[in-house]
Amino acid sequence: MNDGREIGAGLHADVVDRLGARVAGGGIPPGTVLRADELGERYGVSRTVVREAVRVLESMGLVQSRRRVGTTVAPREHWNVLDPRVIRWRLDGAERAGQLRSLSELRHGIEPVAALLAATRATPEQCGELVGAVMDMTVHGRSGDLAAYLGADVRFHRTLLAASGNEMLAALGDTVAEVLAGRTRHHLMPDRPEPAAIRLHGDVADAVRCGDGAAAETAMRAILTEAASAMRTDGMDSGAAPDQ
Repeated sequence: MNDGREIGAGLHADVVDRLGARVAGGGIPPGTVLRADELGERYGVSRTVVREAVRVLESMGLVQSRRRVGTTVAPREHWNVLDPRVIRWRLDGAERAGQLRSLSELRHGIEPVAALLAATRATPEQCGELVGAVMDMTVHGRSGDLAAYLGADVRFHRTLLAASGNEMLAALGDTVAEVLAGRTRHHLMPDRPEPAAIRLHGDVADAVRCGDGAAAETAMRAILTEAASAMRTDGMDSGAAPDQ
């Protein structure tokens, strides 16, 4: 049985998710004053729960509190745009296409470099993990199990970033995972993974295992190019900001 703390934590998380989605998704414009009593009535929670939720959103840079003004939605340049929850909310909102474009450009800037570094820094265990992830992608791609395929794909990219031996790149694992999950959640990729894309992941794994940095970097760039060309553009701008 849930105790009061568990129930309170659930309410708090729910308000964070619903209010965060409205702010990051474009439903509440920057500069809007957020009033605790109005939010409490909207979500059916106490002012204490609202304040706790607002503190979380403030830590993400989505809102800011100032004396005599109160809590307002912060300008977008203040947002922690690499926070996985912010990415998820933005992908669920009205500017999905722009968010995907920014994330694609980010990946082009970091993942080929991670592949290059991994070729000289990956541990035997990480090499094995990359190969295993590709094998799982092959199996789940053939069966059409997109959820299992996504899990293997995320495992591959997390491992590659970690194998770079650079803690800054490794820290972007959650960010890249959210991009991959968002593409699947919004049905922006083919219903069946492209065999060519899986082969390219295998090429990266092989190049890393063999210590060939140039080949690993080239194959990783090819993966990102293929993903961009395979992504469905129909309906990408139709995401509506959630009214929550």
